[in-house]
Amino acid sequence: MTALSRYDRKALWLLVICAAALGLPDLSARAQTGGAAAAPSGESTVEERPGYVPTAGDERLPAIYQRQMVFYRTAEPAGTIIVDTTDRYLYLIQGDSRAIRYGIGVGRDGFQWEGLQRIVRKAEWPDWVPPAEMIARQPYLPRFMAGGPGNPLGARAMYLGTTVYRIHGTNQPNTIGSAVSSGCIRLVNPDVMDLYNRVPVGTKVIVQQKPKV
Repeated sequence: MTALSRYDRKALWLLVICAAALGLPDLSARAQTGGAAAAPSGESTVEERPGYVPTAGDERLPAIYQRQMVFYRTAEPAGTIIVDTTDRYLYLIQGDSRAIRYGIGVGRDGFQWEGLQRIVRKAEWPDWVPPAEMIARQPYLPRFMAGGPGNPLGARAMYLGTTVYRIHGTNQPNTIGSAVSSGCIRLVNPDVMDLYNRVPVGTKVIVQQKPKV
């Protein structure tokens, strides 16, 4: 690559200064890094950590993602699960405009989806088989891992229709509130165990995405 001339460097820094003055942080970041833009807020390239066992302290989420009863108006009947992938919440409808709200991690860019499914199977301490695209990114991952505290699927899993997606636990509580998965919905283990005990096979699951503005 040809080195930048004194005049090119001067023009580049003028671009950075103008971008910052106009409130264009993405443009400023591209100029400083030679074209690489910063990742969108909430997006991450966090890799799976098979074998890592989170502590109780790890699983203590920030207040906004802690399990709690909230006001939630919907026409859906009690027992329905509504997943808000934009705000990173899962709601278990209770009726009377109330719902139990859980903080979640969702699919990263390119692995997001929406639609209506039903829970067709439930499993305690599920086994984990990393998908091919994950193996391509992290070739050192095991091709199979038996269920247990260090398993990336966590303590419980609820399988959605005929898809490859699940609502499951995680051994990385720090990913709650982020878009990091391959499309599955993840909760911390205490929360996924609570949800697992509340919903039967056949539960309706509505996954929603708010339009980008």
